[in-house]
Amino acid sequence: MAHRRLLSTRSNSSLIKENKSFKRKLEKKQKFYAKVKDAAVSLSAKKAISKKKRLRSRQKKMKVYDLSALSELLPDTNTTEQSSSTNNLKLNCKTRQKLVQREGAQLRQVLNDPSFQLDPLAAIHQHLQRTQPPACDKEIISGKAKRNKKRMKKPSSSSQSMDI
Repeated sequence: MAHRRLLSTRSNSSLIKENKSFKRKLEKKQKFYAKVKDAAVSLSAKKAISKKKRLRSRQKKMKVYDLSALSELLPDTNTTEQSSSTNNLKLNCKTRQKLVQREGAQLRQVLNDPSFQLDPLAAIHQHLQRTQPPACDKEIISGKAKRNKKRMKKPSSSSQSMDI
């Protein structure tokens, strides 16, 4: 019996020691895993920051090469020609009929107009004068006259030297 008591006390103390060492090992492992997790989080944060920096630098470089502001200032001659040609091509049956009716009504009005019935050419001429912008009435200047005008505009070099 004494022997059994001795074994039972030993086993109890060894169980307690094993339990304490198990707890210590468990705490160590938990601390290690926490450190690893913190390191992983900080690395991912650093990666995200470096990605943002790279994106910003790329965007700055792209702004340098961005010519959209310049293209807005330039006139778009090609787009207006293309849009007008596409509008003409997109006439379907219904819109074509409406256009024919409208133009036919306008032609009837012109034909029934008394001034057109009296003198058609004079009526057309008068209509064009009212609707068209006035033509430029500049005289054609000869080459010699242009040179003379340029000379007259330039101040003489001798008068400049006297002013100094």
